Amino acid sequence: MTFPRSRKLLAASTLAALAWLSRGLWGQGVVSTQRAPRPSPQAKTSLPLPKVHFVDVAAAAGLKFQHMAGDGRKRYILEAVGSGVAIFDYDNDGRPDIFLVNGSKFDFAPGEARPTGRLFRNLGRADPNDPSSLRFEDVTEKAGVGRSGWGFGACVGDYDNDGHEDLFVTYYGSNVLYHNNGDGTFRDATAEAGLPTSGNRWGTGCSFFDYDRDGRLDLAAANYVQFDRSRVPTPGENQFCVYKGLPVMCGPRGLPGGVNILYHNEGGGKFKDVSEKSGFNKPAGYYSFTVLTGDFDNDGWPDAYISTDSTPNILLHNNHDGTFTDIGVISGPAFNEDGQEQAGMGVSAADYNHDGWLDIVKTNFSDDTPSLYLNNKDSFFIDVTYRAGLGVNNRFLGWGVGFIDVDHDGWKDIFMVNGHVYPGIDKLQSGSPYRQQRNLYWNVHNGAFLDISSRAGPAMLEAHSSRGAAFGDLNNDGALEVVVNNIDESPSLLVNQGEKMNWLLVKARGTRSNRDGIGARVTVKAGELQMIDEIRSGGSFLSHNDMRLHYGLGNARQADWIRVRWPSGLEEVFPAAPANREALVEEGKGKPVAERPRPVAKSK
Repeated sequence: MTFPRSRKLLAASTLAALAWLSRGLWGQGVVSTQRAPRPSPQAKTSLPLPKVHFVDVAAAAGLKFQHMAGDGRKRYILEAVGSGVAIFDYDNDGRPDIFLVNGSKFDFAPGEARPTGRLFRNLGRADPNDPSSLRFEDVTEKAGVGRSGWGFGACVGDYDNDGHEDLFVTYYGSNVLYHNNGDGTFRDATAEAGLPTSGNRWGTGCSFFDYDRDGRLDLAAANYVQFDRSRVPTPGENQFCVYKGLPVMCGPRGLPGGVNILYHNEGGGKFKDVSEKSGFNKPAGYYSFTVLTGDFDNDGWPDAYISTDSTPNILLHNNHDGTFTDIGVISGPAFNEDGQEQAGMGVSAADYNHDGWLDIVKTNFSDDTPSLYLNNKDSFFIDVTYRAGLGVNNRFLGWGVGFIDVDHDGWKDIFMVNGHVYPGIDKLQSGSPYRQQRNLYWNVHNGAFLDISSRAGPAMLEAHSSRGAAFGDLNNDGALEVVVNNIDESPSLLVNQGEKMNWLLVKARGTRSNRDGIGARVTVKAGELQMIDEIRSGGSFLSHNDMRLHYGLGNARQADWIRVRWPSGLEEVFPAAPANREALVEEGKGKPVAERPRPVAKSK
């Protein structure tokens, strides 16, 4: 592991660590998550602004779903977090489908129906010439994924390499692993896989990833708060249950934090808990939300960044020997630039400035701004939120987030969904209402972003209390749609009807690596741009995106070449790919470039 070489950067990380340590333990007092006031001018650009126009077609598309999270009063924190969404092609028909996670409530009347997560099969377009005319049918019961309970997150991965995508859903209580039978149905494989089927953990984010590069997908699961309804104080009862004088639900501060889990794929459909052995469960007692995997130091091994609420974010560096070390504090993205922990929610990663290194964006609580961490290439991240123009808004409480190229110019933009956690917040007239609009920050090609939310279509300004958001090309027209799980509401399905340039979708198929190619680094060359991305499971906020990688090509009529660094270590180049189509890259069928040493198999 390479540590910061710059004395200035090392000093900054040391000050951040000291600032955290000086506060004492997280449960001992209220710590502000607000950033110090400072000017954050809008980014300036001479480039013509894109013509983006998002509309919500969820109702017309047949997404009939009602999210439930308590009775509306939000007396307990369990009722306020909301749920995620997964986009994946469960039936291998080439059209991505949608799974919406659902919550629950504490008290049901006798005979009252209990809500469940819902799976919607993509039927394609009603009108072949209209990309907005999407149609979906509810196949939950037929597919066998209609479990009730307090559901929160979802992620997808083919854990047995049989060519069919499996689904993992996190719950308060115990999580569920659904094995895809390949015939349009799933079975609950939790017990047979060796995963817990009972308990009182509060599962949140998850990710399938091959941390030891043995060709089998392992599974990471985050946990938020140790919640016991009988022991949680009531709204207004102590200092952790008041917000700006308003009695509110208690937590997360003042409640015990969770412990994150790593399951190693043993083969044969079995997993083994290696959380302690691997160090993935350290630090413990943090309020963890979303798991984001990626090779953040370009060493060929997947790391894991975990957003946390009111505690330092976690960056688990992969030590190449089956263990991880948290370097979040020393490397920068544990805190904001003032050395403060924040109430982090959703996360996404991309190389937004084309320097070949993955950067991180994170959503936070209201009275704060989002966070943008620039990868400084020496195992250190710099908080560039203000200089990049993302400090212009502090009234939004952000959740789902994604780097997406809305106009296909080859530069990743940032899309965020928002919503407050306290229904009574509107009484304060604080400027941060319970239901909030979405945000779109356009990349102006110089390291900065311009807020174009107000000119990006009516769906951007609609007010919801949103939570999970997933991004994917649902109609296979080359533009990414956004599926949003709104707490206590019906979902949103946002389609961009604006003007777009050329594009390329890249779908990977591993042979020596895991079949999904999760963890593969894919570089696309088009004209003067070289664009990198990685295939990952999980992200945004408790959600899972379409695993086909999307590249805007601008005016280029083709990608000059596609280079893939597979998790196995094989690196190869695939020839030019025409624009405006999906390209399949299969491990072993390109021209080899170089090969990294494969991990040594250890006896079991």
